[in-house]
Amino acid sequence: MKPAEPVTITLTPPTLTRRPGRAEATFAVRKASYGARTATATTALTRHRRARLPPVSRSTLATGGLLAALAAVLLRTVTGPAGVGWYLLAWALFASAAWVARRVPERRLAALVVGGGIVLAATGLAAPPSTSTDSFRYVWDGRVQAAGISPYERPPSDPALAGLRDGWLFPAGCGGLYPLPDGGCTRINRPTEPTIYPPVAQGYFLLVHWLSPDGARHQVLQAGGWVMAVVALLVLCRVAGARRAALWAWCPAVPVEAVNNAHVDMLGVLLVVLAFGAVRGGAGRGALLGAAVAAKLLPATTLPGALSGVLSRDPVNGRPGWRRAGSAVVPAGLVVALSYLPYVLASGGSVLGYLPGYLREERYDGGGTRYAVLRLIVPDAWAPYAAIALLALIALLVLRHGDPGRPWRGALLVSGSLLLLFTPGYSWYALLVVALAAMGGRWEWLGTALAGAVAYLDGDLGPAFYAAATLAVLIGWVARLPHRAGRPPAAPHPVRTEHTDSPDLDHR
Repeated sequence: MKPAEPVTITLTPPTLTRRPGRAEATFAVRKASYGARTATATTALTRHRRARLPPVSRSTLATGGLLAALAAVLLRTVTGPAGVGWYLLAWALFASAAWVARRVPERRLAALVVGGGIVLAATGLAAPPSTSTDSFRYVWDGRVQAAGISPYERPPSDPALAGLRDGWLFPAGCGGLYPLPDGGCTRINRPTEPTIYPPVAQGYFLLVHWLSPDGARHQVLQAGGWVMAVVALLVLCRVAGARRAALWAWCPAVPVEAVNNAHVDMLGVLLVVLAFGAVRGGAGRGALLGAAVAAKLLPATTLPGALSGVLSRDPVNGRPGWRRAGSAVVPAGLVVALSYLPYVLASGGSVLGYLPGYLREERYDGGGTRYAVLRLIVPDAWAPYAAIALLALIALLVLRHGDPGRPWRGALLVSGSLLLLFTPGYSWYALLVVALAAMGGRWEWLGTALAGAVAYLDGDLGPAFYAAATLAVLIGWVARLPHRAGRPPAAPHPVRTEHTDSPDLDHR
């Protein structure tokens, strides 16, 4: 027999499972509840963010791409040789961006308008003035005033001012410069004539002279134009909204004329925008408009807009509207008179400067290419008188039927009509029209700025572009006739977008 095998017995101690106490159970329940609430809150926050920030649409991307292309073309425009081709391309990109932006949500559009406007305006800082020499006169006028001499008395060619000349404004060579009677040349145009610019502009030139470091030359004037263009953009965004302000922010005339060429017209435009957008009316508006007139005479065409409806009775109380005319006219007149007073005391009747000579030079007596549109329908000899009569009639209509709640509309009608009737060959005159068009959403008036630029760069094409600009304004006027006639407007057709903001009913 085999011996029995040993048996191994393994004793496993029992596992004791302890039930959780009441405190531990409560903690576990609270932890689970907190986790659930945290997950719910995170989900809700994510949904809220997605609701506030919709995904970037193709329209937004396309608008941004067009603005980037516009910036590149503007850089080429101000840094390369002057020509109408690149400028026309810039306007084509501007029109395309404005069209595509109709479908961009309001929040994203505001960023494109403000950011894009700032960047596009800054392209004008990339090079010295490209198509105008007016800024050299600004520098000279500031220097003359700093020396205690009135710029209305002596022209730059006066030998008595030879001590103020430097190697920048009066270089040794004469290539492409303006000759002086006593020999030598200068960058200043019309060197044998006194200045033409009004007293508020002269104060601006003197301020720039004081603020400019040695060797700054034109850069401070360009920087001033950029600052004023951006301030005007911000005011337009607040008053008219980003969708309308895009007409100013993206317009090629702003970086080219207000910044690169540093035209003092930008100062007058800013004062007009502040008058209509930053104050409610009365003495403040009149004072700002008076300052605008004393900066550049063209803003005088906005005064009928400020007096819109003064020849009619108030629909609320039945009082004659002319009673409120003094609240704008008197402050404006006082500002103009007070600004001229120091120069009148110093220069007497010569404060008009070169203004009479300018009117003769530009052939506003009926010669040259002025009144190009009117000459298509009336004899050349009648054109000056027809232009004056039509402009007076338009101003009278604004005074009688204008909307006092929207004075920029009447101002745009008079200012824009002046350019279309007289067809000047200077594109910077239309900066005022661009700002007023943006304020009222009247895109059809922008053609006046393009026509002025083409007339300046290629005079032969100017009449055709002015005629096209006039046609665009007439089409826009006819399109709005039902609303002006008192019939109920057709229901607006809102643009389909990814946001739920109400459409701009007045921007048709």
